[in-house]
Amino acid sequence: MPSTDAKVVPKREGFSSRKVFILAAIGSAVGLGNIWRFPYVAYEGGGGAFLIPYLIALLLAGIPLLYLDYSIGHRFRGSAPLSLRRLGRGAEWLGWWQVLICIVIAVYYAAILAWAGKYTLLSFTKGWGADPNAYFFSDYLKAAETPGPTFDFVPEITLTMVLFWVIAIGVLAMGVQAGIGRTAVIFIPALVVAFIALVVISLTLDGAAAGLNAFFTPDWAALKDTGVWISAIGQIFFSLSVGFGIMITYASYVGRKTDMTGSGSVVAFSNSGFELLAGIGVFAALGFMAQSSGQDISEVVASGIGLAFIAFPAIINEAPAGALLGVLFFGSLVLAGVTSLISILEVVIGAVRDKVGISRRTATFVVGVPMAVASILMFSTTGGIYLLDTLDAFVNSFGILAVATVMMLVVSGVLAKLPELERHMDMVSSIKLRGWWRWLIGVILPIILVVMLVREMGTKIATPYEDYPAELINVFGWGMAAALPIIAIALSLIPWRRGTVLSGDPDEVLAAEEAQDALLVDGGDKA
Repeated sequence: MPSTDAKVVPKREGFSSRKVFILAAIGSAVGLGNIWRFPYVAYEGGGGAFLIPYLIALLLAGIPLLYLDYSIGHRFRGSAPLSLRRLGRGAEWLGWWQVLICIVIAVYYAAILAWAGKYTLLSFTKGWGADPNAYFFSDYLKAAETPGPTFDFVPEITLTMVLFWVIAIGVLAMGVQAGIGRTAVIFIPALVVAFIALVVISLTLDGAAAGLNAFFTPDWAALKDTGVWISAIGQIFFSLSVGFGIMITYASYVGRKTDMTGSGSVVAFSNSGFELLAGIGVFAALGFMAQSSGQDISEVVASGIGLAFIAFPAIINEAPAGALLGVLFFGSLVLAGVTSLISILEVVIGAVRDKVGISRRTATFVVGVPMAVASILMFSTTGGIYLLDTLDAFVNSFGILAVATVMMLVVSGVLAKLPELERHMDMVSSIKLRGWWRWLIGVILPIILVVMLVREMGTKIATPYEDYPAELINVFGWGMAAALPIIAIALSLIPWRRGTVLSGDPDEVLAAEEAQDALLVDGGDKA
């Protein structure tokens, strides 16, 4: 019997197979941004010509960054804070920064899911009426005239948000394989089938060819614009779920001999394949809208919330089989959004479990219930749309870029851990990194990310975001973005639960994991 004084860690839950891990990772990567952001970014970036910088960005930025997250999580077998603490004593706070970003994103992501769920039902009867813009902002959201937080609740949104939070918390309470894994195995194939059906219907619409011509016709002059290349890197960066803890956490749940680079390549190309499919479906539908309204494609192109909840309902109103098109489109948003929300929440739950040593179910409710309450209080109100927009612009678009940049500089420069991570990946993987990866992660990509970060900061400083009131931007924009790393440093100062292995030696971590069964430290999924 091992000594009870030995260092032990809670038994790592895990995915039952590489296939389940890949599906879960795809579920995290494929989210709302693939459907409503990529088509617009590609169109603005030169249409067919954009596919060149996009493919280069995927190969030289997206996949290497994905490998970085995988290498940290797979080697050090912990949540983002624990894995980074094992990587180096001064890196733990970066993990908590990622956790805090996930908390902020999750609380507003649930609101968008609620909207998509409501619109799935509305699609059957085209319940938004003849003016989707007025319905969305005035009738459904009941958006306040003055941007800012309010305490005027919209009951319909509140109830839908409660439903999605119950689903997310329930799935996560079931565990890594029984909850996250099983959901991915069901939802991802369903998403693919639904979206292929949507694309097929869109391609049959009058004007679809014009939409596809607008999407694919190359504007070669756009390749001379450095902003287009940076946009391509940004799209890859945000769509792959890299840089904010998700892939570190998921990689810690797979077997030690799993082919990580091969798995990462499957995830990356699957994600990009779905984005291309989304571009085809969306622009075929926009071509129909342009023809039916007598407008040019450039006049009907939209992205984000405008595409999903205004432009697409307008298309559905006029399209043959519009109700079916709507159910498929908004149902796809729900399927993609649920798997992404689950992955974001798992970053927080995994970190709390590792830090204080509580069971999964306890951690899920300790994390999920307060987040659900905050989410509902903030985003089911008449001011929720403004808070959501501001947090998304500063904490998501700006904050993730900032933490990823700092993490790369710390891992490659301050801690000089890239050779160790490369050796680990090469030992278990089919695609060998062998030096080229270190060059990209240690030199090229940090420079690119710093440039992107400076540009993003300059843009936000130069022009008040959406002309929102200064107090809204200063509190929920700059204030939130600045507060998260400070809070993260404070969280890193809290001692880890007694017995946690903080050493970066994988053998010591493995020995502690094996010892836990004998010491009955944790009941894993049963706890």
